[in-house]
Amino acid sequence: MPNLLPFAFAGLFALAILIIFMGLARSRNTPSPVQERLQMYGTRPRTLEEIELSQPFGERAVLPLIRGLSRMLTRTTPQKNVEEMRLKLELAGQPNNWTVADFLGVRGLVGIITSALLTFLAVVIRMDPAMVLLMIGMGGIIGFYLPLFWLTRTIRQRQDRILRQLPDAMDLLTISVESGLGFDAAMGKVADKWDNDLSRAFARALSEIRVGKLRREALRDMAQRIQVPDFTNFIAAIIQADQLGVSIAKVMRIQSEQMRVRRRQRAEELANQAPIKMLIPLTFLVFPSIFIVLLGPAVLIFRGGGFGT
Repeated sequence: MPNLLPFAFAGLFALAILIIFMGLARSRNTPSPVQERLQMYGTRPRTLEEIELSQPFGERAVLPLIRGLSRMLTRTTPQKNVEEMRLKLELAGQPNNWTVADFLGVRGLVGIITSALLTFLAVVIRMDPAMVLLMIGMGGIIGFYLPLFWLTRTIRQRQDRILRQLPDAMDLLTISVESGLGFDAAMGKVADKWDNDLSRAFARALSEIRVGKLRREALRDMAQRIQVPDFTNFIAAIIQADQLGVSIAKVMRIQSEQMRVRRRQRAEELANQAPIKMLIPLTFLVFPSIFIVLLGPAVLIFRGGGFGT
């Protein structure tokens, strides 16, 4: 064992020298900021093909396909459906900054992909040609409506989040107005305090007011983009108090207290629903496991010939 120590030290020394030389070579190969700037200005300009290939695959291949499908579907979609889709995107909070045309393109792309997958499955399991055609049609229809189901779920989730965020925002609005701020400045406080769905809605309404839109119209549009009953009632009370000359601070204090009461009532309602919702997992998951653990050994004993064997 002592004879191996010189070799171990020699190996470690050689490894250290190798690491030092590798670090020196790497630092030598790394260009300085001046060299990088000279290389940037000294190289030839990139062609359109190189610029296009440098973009991500989604922007090069998927996005043009979505835009092409969106143009085709927008021409054939009635104006009423386009307006309904625009309202749903507003209610969902403009996910991914999609416009109506973008969302229609996504629906068309998902329909094509779903149809292709179901058709491939039908060919693999060797279905009849009539069933293959049926799979093509069913896949297109299902895929076309899947993004719509996702959008409806996104709207519901956003409204639930706003409903939970509303009492805290109401308290901040009430405190700000009672301390002497105007309602617009109080909305600015809410927009600056948090970064959530409700604060972004207040920030958008405040920006619309700043560009010249009437306050009541901006508030009505904000309530229309959210469509939560408690928030709609609050906006209606604020508009009515502004038109009648009633103290907004007093109205907001009453609305805030009522909103706290409604939130406590919703929490009690959900707590009362919990035992009923627990019946299904208890019946189909927990109780069968308990019965297997308790009665399984007895069944095995009886099948083996009783307790005496």
